Amino acid sequence: MTREPKYKKYITEGSPEFNLQLKRWYENLKAHSVITAETYFRHLLLWCDRDNTNPMELLELARREDFRYRIMDVIRRFEAEGKAGSYIAYAEKPVISWLKFNGINVKLNINIKDENRNLRSENERVPSKEELGKILRMATARARVSVSLMAYSGLRPETLGDYEGTDCLRLSDIEGVKISSTGVEFEKIPAKLRVRSNLSKARNEYFTFLGKEGLDYLTEYLGKRVLEGEKLTFNSPIVQLDPKGERKRGIERNEYLRTALVARDIKRSIVSAGYDWRPYVLRAYFSTALDIAESKGLISHPWRQFIMGHKGDIEARYSTNKRLPPDMIEEMRESYRKCLKFLETRISDVSEDNAKLFLQQQLLSAVGYKQEEIDKIDLSSVSNEDFQQLLRDKVAGAMSDNGAKQKVIPVSNIEQYISEGYDFEAVLPNGKAVMRLRF
Repeated sequence: MTREPKYKKYITEGSPEFNLQLKRWYENLKAHSVITAETYFRHLLLWCDRDNTNPMELLELARREDFRYRIMDVIRRFEAEGKAGSYIAYAEKPVISWLKFNGINVKLNINIKDENRNLRSENERVPSKEELGKILRMATARARVSVSLMAYSGLRPETLGDYEGTDCLRLSDIEGVKISSTGVEFEKIPAKLRVRSNLSKARNEYFTFLGKEGLDYLTEYLGKRVLEGEKLTFNSPIVQLDPKGERKRGIERNEYLRTALVARDIKRSIVSAGYDWRPYVLRAYFSTALDIAESKGLISHPWRQFIMGHKGDIEARYSTNKRLPPDMIEEMRESYRKCLKFLETRISDVSEDNAKLFLQQQLLSAVGYKQEEIDKIDLSSVSNEDFQQLLRDKVAGAMSDNGAKQKVIPVSNIEQYISEGYDFEAVLPNGKAVMRLRF
């Protein structure tokens, strides 16, 4: 069942004329965007509350000569209360929309201080790669997928789960994904992600890509869902409602994760990492990284615009025939691959700048650290002494309590210990096995 509009009660209360006309306006807006419809509806009612009127009376007032001054007085009261100019300008738009829908075209020509400034975003900077790494380390398995899809693929939260919880990005939208009883595999890396038109802000279908680090997070998350009993299909959501919590509470309202829940997951990860950014800053991270890559000639401007979901020459061509030449898609994939060094927090390609981090990751992996453990260590801020201690601690932990290199274990555990770096020595008369560390 679809989530009911937050302000639907206002459509069903009052006079029949009031209900019908408001409902027509609301449904007309919703045909283009449900977010716009609900936001405009809410702001129109808030405006009427401040002006001590209602939408139907507003239509009569708009025909009077002093209507402009009435609107101006409300705006000045907002300004006196310290409301941002951008907020006031947006609050005025539903009033104009409501009047225009009812055949009343008014030209107010009222100046609003700082109406084109978004003070919050102006004071917000794009995270560094190290800061993004910290956000990923503090995120849950599900949030880590959402964060990586925004930061590494440029997706918007509403693509992962729409406003009403009726549709979302699915496994079928990943080209070349293979589903098994244990999880998923990908034919090509970076993987191509299709964004269907109903999940696109501009209502244009396009595609983007996701590299190895993001795909690793997705593989781990889907594997966890399989272990919890979910049977994956091509129709399965990429990010899913928690069956023990959100699904149980919201099963009568939503089938999929809503935009608000996607954004909440991401925001919690950002706050847990010690920052106060909006979730949308992750898309700005993606955009900034592509700006740098474009300046170095690694990706063309039309391709950069296209994989961000913006309309342009490539989008027009894709929308016309829904198919770009395979060679062109592969060239776009390769261009995206070259951009990954500005996006991903894990080191995959060795250069002079990241050689030390790459070597540290390899050493940690060699002594037995798992990749998820390495991801939780901020290597850029670890001193040489602390790094050496990390290595010693892992080696010491692999040994027995008295420091010996041998362990006696049940025969059934031989395979596990071999995978952890032990060699098989012998089988004892009591049926147990002797294992020895290789170093």
